[in-house]
Amino acid sequence: MPETTEHRDLRAAVRGLIAQEHAHDAPYLPGGTTPRTSRLWQRLCAEIGVAGLAIPERFGGAGAGPAEIGVVQEELGRELAGTPMLGSAVLATQALLGSGDETACARLLPALADGSVTAALAWTTASGRWDPAEVACRAAAAPGEDWIIDGEAHYVLDGAGAEVLLVPAQAETEIGLFEVEPAQPAVTRSPATSMDQSRRLATVRLDGARGRKIGGPAALARARDLGCIALAAEQAGAAARALEITVEYTKTRVQFGRPIGSFQALQHRMADLFVLAESARSLSRAAADAAERDAPDVAVRAAAAKAYCSEALLEVSAEMLQLHGAIAMTWEHVAHRYFKRAHGGARLLGSPSEHVARVAAEVIDGV
Repeated sequence: MPETTEHRDLRAAVRGLIAQEHAHDAPYLPGGTTPRTSRLWQRLCAEIGVAGLAIPERFGGAGAGPAEIGVVQEELGRELAGTPMLGSAVLATQALLGSGDETACARLLPALADGSVTAALAWTTASGRWDPAEVACRAAAAPGEDWIIDGEAHYVLDGAGAEVLLVPAQAETEIGLFEVEPAQPAVTRSPATSMDQSRRLATVRLDGARGRKIGGPAALARARDLGCIALAAEQAGAAARALEITVEYTKTRVQFGRPIGSFQALQHRMADLFVLAESARSLSRAAADAAERDAPDVAVRAAAAKAYCSEALLEVSAEMLQLHGAIAMTWEHVAHRYFKRAHGGARLLGSPSEHVARVAAEVIDGV
């Protein structure tokens, strides 16, 4: 799908704002500000409305779709910005919208849309599979409308600071979606140590926590697919930027009396990386277009995009380290950040091999 004028304007606005504010946040450094309170996130929400892009207008959002989310994610990925976009504005929001509970949506979404509140989806077990049929928690009905929820969810995006906690849990006959007040004593949220410090993850433990059921069966498959498409766009943006930085370096790094970028062997390697990065961008945008049209094959396209873009960023970031040489191993240089984001993102929402297996299953079933 060709990029529209509106998409180009959105891209320019997000890129310009990140250029102004990202240096102030330094979210990848120890002791950096939390994503929700960062100046970057506040301005992205107030001036561009990124938190409400995928939220319908009747709930205070912009009524946009996966294509617009993809534009924002590409730009955030380019600078590895640490924001709650993926966890709150995509995963949790889509899980809530998929519940079909108009009352819960009307109560929760307006604050999520303006960015004053963030939400976290406490879903997966320690295996990190993000399988719609496998959740970390279980729920039992309690007197009245409450449910009692137990379990321990891992890799919860921005889970340590989110004001809204959504928990998919196995009830008597189905997996339901539950709203849990995170401040109650029965909820323990612990920041998780991860390779990528710009992506804040948490472990959420519920020990007899009270929750409110939202809608019918949890729509986790749709939320995962849209999350994969958004993450693929982020990875494509990161791969493109990592390659740009590397190409610029090879033009200035002199060896044997000439820039190393003039050596044919390195030119071939960078040409291969360019094809890889452009293919990742094309595939992520094609998946977003399929989701925009609600195409019947959106699930397999989302899986393909997640698998390919994960591998693309892994390869580009590894080559970035190689082509920069010793300087890439220093904390001050950005190369290690792209490498860490590549490895962390590859496992998020399911590993590339798991998504390749999903694609293979679809192909085999269709034969």
